Amino acid sequence: MQFDTKIALVIRTDLEAWQKLNVAAFLTSGVAAAFPECIGEPYQDGSGTTYHALIGQPILIYGADRAALSRALERALARSVTPAVYTEDMFATTHDAANREAVRAVARADLNLVGLAVRAERKVVDKILDGLKFHA
Repeated sequence: MQFDTKIALVIRTDLEAWQKLNVAAFLTSGVAAAFPECIGEPYQDGSGTTYHALIGQPILIYGADRAALSRALERALARSVTPAVYTEDMFATTHDAANREAVRAVARADLNLVGLAVRAERKVVDKILDGLKFHA
């Protein structure tokens, strides 16, 4: 099935494995919160047990260094695409309000990005992520 939109995460390649997983989880929640229409129906197994609904389209995960993440952020904003972001400073916080304050305390050009997520028309996402490779 071909979707009109594309969901993509970009995660800094030099992170520890637990950090990459944490960043992916948080960024995906940002996409789900911003685009509730991308959530499918709840799942149910053959025994009748119900499970939470998931995002109903593939999520592509790319790897990048800090400079490429910053470039992707600027490309997204230049195309009026609001991304979800995760900064290195957020690893030291323990709750959502502290996360927001950690981001607010730093000018955009100085954000120490470790990940971002975008959802937009396929061609727009391709332009934002031009030159990036899938995360290894």
